[in-house]
Amino acid sequence: MPRQSQRPKLVMALAQREQLTGISQSRTAAVREVERAKILLKYADGDSISTIQSALDVSRPTIYKCIDKALTMGCETALKDKYHSPKVRVITDAAKAWVVNLACTKPKDHGYAAEIWSHRLLARHTRQHAPQAGHRCLSNAAKATIQRILKEGHIQPHKVRYFTENRDPEFEQKMHEVLVVYQEVNVQNEQPTSGQKLPIITVSLDEKPSIQAIKNEGADLAPVPGKRTFIGRDYQYKRLGTLSLLAALDLHTGHVIAQVHEHHRSREFIALLKELDGFYPKTSLIRIILDNHSAHISKETMSYLATRPNRFSYVHTPTHGSWLNLVETLFGKMARTFLKNIRVNSKDELRQRILKGIEEINDAPVVHRWKKFEFAHK
Repeated sequence: MPRQSQRPKLVMALAQREQLTGISQSRTAAVREVERAKILLKYADGDSISTIQSALDVSRPTIYKCIDKALTMGCETALKDKYHSPKVRVITDAAKAWVVNLACTKPKDHGYAAEIWSHRLLARHTRQHAPQAGHRCLSNAAKATIQRILKEGHIQPHKVRYFTENRDPEFEQKMHEVLVVYQEVNVQNEQPTSGQKLPIITVSLDEKPSIQAIKNEGADLAPVPGKRTFIGRDYQYKRLGTLSLLAALDLHTGHVIAQVHEHHRSREFIALLKELDGFYPKTSLIRIILDNHSAHISKETMSYLATRPNRFSYVHTPTHGSWLNLVETLFGKMARTFLKNIRVNSKDELRQRILKGIEEINDAPVVHRWKKFEFAHK
C-alpha cells in the first residue's frame, strides 16, 4: 500500500472544486494548468503521491511543487507559473554579428576540409576563436546557441541552392517564341479538322539519358495478406549499364514516337528524324521544339536536313530552359509509372520494357497542353 504523504490535506470549497474540474477537462486551457488542476483534484480526493504520479505520468517534484503552492498560497496561485525576472542577456549583439559574419565565409578559408559549414563545426570554431576576437561570451557556445543566432540573422550556411550564372541572353525572346508556338497549337487543336491533314505538325522532342538497367541479386517477395503488406526487395543489386530514350511527343494527338539507344549522338537523332519523316504526311511541315544539344545541330544532322528541304523546322528552347519543353511532362509521367523501381535482367530487357511502356501510352494517348501564357504577350 502506498505511503500516505505527511503534508496536510487540501481543503477546497465546492465552487473551487467545480472550477478546477472545468480546467482539468478543458481543451483550450494551457497544458500545464490542466495538469496542475488534475494533481490538485486527485490530492484533495486523498490519492497518494505515487498514485497521482502513475495516473498522470508526471514527476514527483512537479507534484510536490504544485501541492505545496496550493497549501501555502491557494489553488488559483498553484495553477499559474511563479513570476520570475528574465535572465540577463549574456551574448552581445557584437558577438552575434561576429558569428553571422563567420557563417558568411567558407570553412576551407579557415583551414578546414569542409566546403560548407555545419552547425557543429561552426560551434566548435566559435568556441576556439571567439575569445581571441574579444567575444568571451561565446567561449561555451553550443550548437543550439549557434542555431539560434543564425535563425535570428536569417541565414542558413548549411544549405545550398543552385542558380545559373551564365543565363541565355536571349532567354526572354526564345521563351516567347516557344509559348507562341504552344498558343498556335492550342488554336489548331480546338478547330475541327474534319479529317483534313494539318499543314504544320508540331512535336516536342528531347532525350532522356542514363536510364539505368538494374538487376536484383535476389528475387522480389510478393505481398502476403496478414503477413507482408509490401513488396520485399533485396537491397543488393547489380548495375548493367544505361540506355538513352529519344522521344517526340505529338502536341496534337499525344502520340509518342520513341527510340531507345545506348548513346544519343547525331546518328541516333537522325534515326528519329527519319522515323518522324516516314510517319507524317509528306505534304506537312514538321515543327520540332527542342534544345541546343550538339547532336541536333551537328554537321551530320545538318547534312541530313539538307536532303529534306522544307520538311523540318526547329524551335529552340532557351539554354537552361528545358522546363519549357512539353515532352518533359511525358518523361515525368514515365518516371512515376513504368520506370519507377524497375528491375531487369539485361539492357535488352530494359529496352523492351521502355518500348512497351511507350506502346501503352499510345494506346490511350493524352494531349499535353501548355496553359500559362503570361510571358507570351510581352
